Amino acid sequence: MVRYVAVFEPDGLSKRERRELRREVARTTSHAEQPKPSRRERALPEPAVRGAFGPGLVQGGYWNLARPRIPAHQATSRQISGIYPFVADAGLGHRGPILGVDLNADALWHFSPWEAYADATDRGTFSTNLLVLGAYRAGKSATVKTLVIRSLAFGHQAVVPSDPKGEWVAVAEAVAGGVIIRIGGGSTARLNPLDRGPRRADSDDEQDEKMVRQRRITTLVSLIEMALGSTRLTAVEHAAIHDALERSIRSTGDRPTLRAVYEHLGAIIEDSGTDFRLSDGAVQPRFVLRRFVEGDLSGLFEDESTVAFDTDAPIVVVDTSELFARSELVAQLTQVCTTAWIQAVVSDRSAKRTRYLIREEGWRDMTSLSALQMFQQWLKLSRHYGISNVIILHKMGDLDAVGDAGSKERNLAYSIVGDIENKFIFRVNHQEASALRERLNIPATHAEDARRLRMGVFLAYVGQYAYAVDCFATSTPWEFELFATDSAVHPEQDVDGMLTPLDLDALDHVWPEPPLSDIGIGGWLSPARKESSDER
Repeated sequence: MVRYVAVFEPDGLSKRERRELRREVARTTSHAEQPKPSRRERALPEPAVRGAFGPGLVQGGYWNLARPRIPAHQATSRQISGIYPFVADAGLGHRGPILGVDLNADALWHFSPWEAYADATDRGTFSTNLLVLGAYRAGKSATVKTLVIRSLAFGHQAVVPSDPKGEWVAVAEAVAGGVIIRIGGGSTARLNPLDRGPRRADSDDEQDEKMVRQRRITTLVSLIEMALGSTRLTAVEHAAIHDALERSIRSTGDRPTLRAVYEHLGAIIEDSGTDFRLSDGAVQPRFVLRRFVEGDLSGLFEDESTVAFDTDAPIVVVDTSELFARSELVAQLTQVCTTAWIQAVVSDRSAKRTRYLIREEGWRDMTSLSALQMFQQWLKLSRHYGISNVIILHKMGDLDAVGDAGSKERNLAYSIVGDIENKFIFRVNHQEASALRERLNIPATHAEDARRLRMGVFLAYVGQYAYAVDCFATSTPWEFELFATDSAVHPEQDVDGMLTPLDLDALDHVWPEPPLSDIGIGGWLSPARKESSDER
């Protein structure tokens, strides 16, 4: 269709030639308008060669421009909102190790508590601590181990103050330069929970002395109150412990031990010049410490440390599995001692080292008011020392072992866990859905989703954002084998790695009667068949 006509008339034309030119212009402009092509005619032609690309990829020829034959998708508005392409989250970025696949964005999910803390955008956090919660066989330990192992390449160190099941021992053995400190089980290693630790470069003498003194007295009170159960120490007993600690510091040249405190408590009792009330207050703490000096915990924590913390090792694990097999009280006392020893070493800002502090069975660190207060203070100072505390719990109900219902201890324990900003929530039991909503302020829909998560998938809460992450989607066979925690329940294998075949004789013994053959409907209704069925 012609819309505009430009006529260039050359000079020197005769009248006849001018008339012919104008007639030609008139015929062109008055030509009938072409009919508008249909939509089908305007579409691309059918491809000459079948396929999406034709011979272009193989033979270097043309590419087909075929019309896509995609059937229309029918769905409700609720379903369409879930697949709308622009709702996919951008994630945390690409800083830190890869921990899994973001199931919402279908992209790799990177996570580092220090990078998240340093992030100044709305995706940043105000803490480096991490709460990991989920039922048994949900993939908690394997995910934490994956995060730790992949973080070693970024210069972070991993420290396990107490490994109650020996799971981290295999990880430390697989890492070049990993250090394992074994306590109990015939080992001669000793840890002094009252060690002073390195001097803080960012504090003066008075501040450093105050911090060391506070940690030592808190450790002593926590051990004694934990051994006494729900009994709280009186003011007189506190005074006796303080006095004994001061005497042991002076007598040992600022290298106090549980044995020295035990002996000075005895001196307070026997000293005739001591106030009789202080003497009475020293009796019960001395009986508790006697267990460490002469009882079933002797040879472990009562004297100076025989091992040193390797600050250059990529991972340090304190193996306490031998002691955890004795009793629950021994497990709790052991965890307090090993954690106090580790904290005295790693709380050094001048080291310029970022560390993961993995607290397996984290509720054992919160079994008394003094332990709770020390735990809360340690969480607050974690980012100051470049530490990320990883607290692992099976369920919120684990904290019900802390104090009585409605007690100050239990409320403080729930408050401490609820204040941890970064959370990994794995599959939980039905009873835990309400606890997640009430204690951790998890949305009701997320709490219901947590009941249906498969192994290795977790809901990650980092700052103000939530993510659904599949950790095992990026796990290698080496990681699967190293991080497996349920090998004890797998079927036994022979030396060749093949499954042991079933014993047919034993199977026949369990089910001795062979199944009856199908003899037809008549046979089933026959008197002989009916009699045999009645006998059985």
